Amino acid sequence: MLIGAHVDADAAIAQAVALGADIAQVTLGDPQSWRKPTVPGDGAVALRSQATDAGIGLYVHAAYVINVASTNNRIRIPSRKLLQQTIDAAVGIGASGVIVHGGHVTADEDQRRGYDNWRKCVDGLDLKVPILIENTAGGKKAMMRYLDSVRDLWAALDGSDNLGDVGLCLDTCHAHAAGLDLETVVSEVLGITGRIDLVHCNDSRDMAGSGRDRHAPLGQGQLDPEVLLALLREAKAPVMLETPPENHTAEIAWLREQLGS
Repeated sequence: MLIGAHVDADAAIAQAVALGADIAQVTLGDPQSWRKPTVPGDGAVALRSQATDAGIGLYVHAAYVINVASTNNRIRIPSRKLLQQTIDAAVGIGASGVIVHGGHVTADEDQRRGYDNWRKCVDGLDLKVPILIENTAGGKKAMMRYLDSVRDLWAALDGSDNLGDVGLCLDTCHAHAAGLDLETVVSEVLGITGRIDLVHCNDSRDMAGSGRDRHAPLGQGQLDPEVLLALLREAKAPVMLETPPENHTAEIAWLREQLGS
């Protein structure tokens, strides 16, 4: 089982090696910005070479502002553009995938419009690397909060020529905050999508069903550590930490000990 953490793009490989990680996740630029993604330091070729030499697999998290489900042209169209730019940048560094949030429509809108927009987006993407759509913690009209939401999105994407390059990133904090049962969520998601490509392994500061996305260090939040470990074993997917960075070394060591990885 590959284990890693979110690191700084300008020192990604050095940080990953210091953590004893197999994989690392980066953002390319300000995740709250609409600006075109950029690779800091010596650029994409250097980062790709460093990752290859160190045996570190890379993932890119797309900007948080992206919402391809939106019915607002001023949000949806720039979101598609930025997602494609992120995919292109991810290719340059040799990334295994691009994680992107599922997005939402507004409270007074039909969610089917959001799913339709997702289908149009996926059909139009040049998927040089897979996109991994991440489940979300809150929002009644979110595309990826509830199991029914995941089912409806995958139904909308069914038949797309690009579906083979659309995966799922399961965030444990988000699933807990959404009120999903962590003891059954893996089998339920696999029953819908047939795949879980990455697990964001995060504890939660808040109670189940709170809708609040506040990550906590492993073992210091609301998640039962044994339930979390069982989820990881069942998912059989690479594991990425998004907990506070100062905890990553100890958490990776603990996960390796518990998972025999």
